[in-house]
Amino acid sequence: MTLFIRTIFALVLLLVVGGAITVFWNIENRLPSISYNEFLTILDKDEVTEVRLQGNEIALKDTFGREFAAYSPDIAALLPKLLDKGVIITGGADDSARIWRLAESAVPVMLILLVWYSLLRNQAADYSESEDKDKHARFAPQAMHKPVTFRDVAGVPEAKEELLEVIDFLQRPKKYSRLGAVIPRGILFQGPPGTGKTLIARAIAGESGVPFFSISGSDFVEMFVGVGASRVRELFKEAKKHTPCIVFIDEIDAVGGRRSSGNIAGGQDERGQTLNALLVEMDGFSTDDTIIILAATNRPDILDPALLRPGRFDRQINILPPDVKGRLQILQVYAQKMALSDSVNLEKVARSTPGFTGAELASLMNEAALIAGRKGDSAIRPEHFDIAKDRILMGVERKGLVISEKDRKTMAYHEAGHAVLAKFLPETDPIHKITIIPRGKALGHTQQLPLTERHAYAKEYLLSRITILMGGRASEEICLSQQTTGAEDDFRQAVDLATKMVCQWGMTDKIGTMSYIRDDGAFLGEQLSRNAYSEETGRIIDREVKTLVESCYREARRILTAEQDFLVYLADMLLVNETLDLEEMEIIYECTAKKRREGASGASGDEKDMACTLSATG
Repeated sequence: MTLFIRTIFALVLLLVVGGAITVFWNIENRLPSISYNEFLTILDKDEVTEVRLQGNEIALKDTFGREFAAYSPDIAALLPKLLDKGVIITGGADDSARIWRLAESAVPVMLILLVWYSLLRNQAADYSESEDKDKHARFAPQAMHKPVTFRDVAGVPEAKEELLEVIDFLQRPKKYSRLGAVIPRGILFQGPPGTGKTLIARAIAGESGVPFFSISGSDFVEMFVGVGASRVRELFKEAKKHTPCIVFIDEIDAVGGRRSSGNIAGGQDERGQTLNALLVEMDGFSTDDTIIILAATNRPDILDPALLRPGRFDRQINILPPDVKGRLQILQVYAQKMALSDSVNLEKVARSTPGFTGAELASLMNEAALIAGRKGDSAIRPEHFDIAKDRILMGVERKGLVISEKDRKTMAYHEAGHAVLAKFLPETDPIHKITIIPRGKALGHTQQLPLTERHAYAKEYLLSRITILMGGRASEEICLSQQTTGAEDDFRQAVDLATKMVCQWGMTDKIGTMSYIRDDGAFLGEQLSRNAYSEETGRIIDREVKTLVESCYREARRILTAEQDFLVYLADMLLVNETLDLEEMEIIYECTAKKRREGASGASGDEKDMACTLSATG
């Protein structure tokens, strides 16, 4: 604790003690009180020699030298009596009483103010100390013991190609300056979380070999207005001392959010000042200052337009989840540090992970290694990748969950309904695995594996997707004559997909080629907003969505009714094995087709043969 703070607390303590002494002194020296009737009695006996009047209060002294205090309801009527008795009359309170009364009222106020002031100074002193302690670490170029290079970055070839000239400029600035070229002031990486935005920034610093300053956008903003702006100035002051260099601001949306109009205060005012300081510093570079500002965000939709204009962030590079080729390259980078079995096919793993980001692929490799180590294996095998993928996508297997036989049967028919429709509908992704083993929130799962990357979806594919989602409820109604809550998530996905078909992609005749939903350009989930439309249009949209979903449900019931024997056998095999893959599903279908050709009615011996066949293939 500093000397100043100790002094403040000493003063506060003295004031508290002084106030207590004042209160006790007043109590101790307060005159004894008598009633007005007693005062009149003493006055009539000519025992009162002196009175002091203050308002309606009376302080009196009698012939015995005693002092008393009384209260008179009518001083004007009392004065003639006092004069007749020859009593000495004085007015007002004495100076000492006035001082003590003033002290009584002032001490509590001063005590509150001093305590508040000392706490504020204490917080400011601690903040100043932490600022001084962290300033050097925050605004010093980071030393990378193992520099990241582009060999450590995979799956983003377009971004790497875009950044090669920036690296060349940092290494050989005269090559461009003699032609009159100016290095880009800022480069903004935007994309979903986990796609490698920070890794690419570090790779640029590692490739160019220049000092690298890294700071998060949230580090600029504090509760004290003006602190963020001073931090921005300090950062760029240090960067200019180490030119050429790279300044990387991660999560810039924390400080570069869109400014609102009107009077703002508090945190918004602090953010506005910090953003203004950042804009000024980016404009204040001289042509000799070779400083590149790199920034990363997954919320480009909320950034201030002044931050994105040319001359500040000249280039905006989208870092999106990799395609199958990019995923294979990322897996190969991580596989260099892993002990993989010869049976592992990384290309197959890449195809089975559509939509995975680089961070998710790294987690997949690590989970597979942990599972292999837990089982005591010397190398990572394909089954370890399957278990790791299920754990990432659906959660940990819930081995302790007790499920009744009736619920297991419901789950088996539900998942079998999805799988049968995926086999017979056109434009669908092939089945990869069917399971009724509970994981995470899901009690069962039917996983489809796309053969190729899809960048545009046909209407037929989308309708088949909705129909597959309806297959769980349809199977329960056809085979078990019941409805359960297991189809809740299926219905939600189906309605969302049908809504996009109607409102966003113009795939219905009544709505036509109109788009009533727009994408706000965010990367944190789907940030969709609806355009304005009339109530009549809203009713038409609701009817079209309902028509789409109901027609797909009727199609699901039609197919499952026609293939009910296959559906039943598939559900029975799921109850036996709990997990089936595509090959086992095809064996069940061939057995069902053979049985149809032979015209059998369903002997139990055939079911046992199928179960044995499945056990042999598994």
